[in-house]
Amino acid sequence: TAALGAALSLVLVASCYDDGGGSLVPQRGPITLLLTDAPGDIRQAVVTIDKIYLQPDSNYDATAERVVLLDAPMTVDLLTLADTTQAIVDSLAIPAAPASAPASPAAPQAFTLAPLPYPYDALEPVIDARTMQIHHGKHHQAYVDNLNRAVAADASLQGLSLEALMARMSTLPDAVRNNGGGHWNHTFFWQTMTRPAQSGAPSPALAAALDRDFGSFDKFKAAFKAAGTGRFGSGWVWLIVDGDGKLKVTSTPNQDNPLMDLAPVRGTPLLGNDVWEHAYYLQYQNRRGDYLDAWWQVVDWAAVSQRYAAATARR
Repeated sequence: TAALGAALSLVLVASCYDDGGGSLVPQRGPITLLLTDAPGDIRQAVVTIDKIYLQPDSNYDATAERVVLLDAPMTVDLLTLADTTQAIVDSLAIPAAPASAPASPAAPQAFTLAPLPYPYDALEPVIDARTMQIHHGKHHQAYVDNLNRAVAADASLQGLSLEALMARMSTLPDAVRNNGGGHWNHTFFWQTMTRPAQSGAPSPALAAALDRDFGSFDKFKAAFKAAGTGRFGSGWVWLIVDGDGKLKVTSTPNQDNPLMDLAPVRGTPLLGNDVWEHAYYLQYQNRRGDYLDAWWQVVDWAAVSQRYAAATARR
């Protein structure tokens, strides 16, 4: 990490490969530059780099992160940083990937990762920028990449939308279920949130439906929290509207969702929260309940209300 005063932090991320024994080994190659909390004009900045974080290319796991301390800090001008990244990696004197670990063949990119609809730090103090960077750029990207590989392996799936995959998920391989669900769920999740100051409130129609089906808005929130804290391990908690127009709270394991034909409770999702630990652990550690309580501050009720209006209009 390098710092420019207290305003700029810089992380250099090097690619790794699995050595077959469960260890991550850094390999030579381009590194990714991440700038966080950057000041408005950093074009003339000179930074000092004293350590480099090595992370796997996908399925990010903070416990697998490696930190390499340089023998001596390196001073780098940001104007020329793009031309010196390879030199920085070379300076680590780390081995190239062995021939027994070839790169996976390129697959058609049927699905892509969209940018977040807001900056990484927009949800602070509820969700920190570092969590958003890892969650979106590492976890969600991995689901997209793995889904593309799974779809490329089966010609009958190519060209299908995510929603079409959800509707027949019980017949599809686990790779499609896990990664297709992961891609749909996270896209929906990002679009469910907004800056705390812009959260708003449910529309009159949605507020009335919440009162009707849960007794009050507070009782709905309590039911949602109970489902989220009660989900053992990893998964999601949802507010859905069912085929009869009734609102229900449900939860699903792993990356399943209520659109899948195998879901025990099916319906149209209006609201969904990710209760995998990677969604909150850097900030909340094991306090999932605190995360669920704080999360209401960043729910985009305008978006949720629009989903409710669309779902009920189709009935």
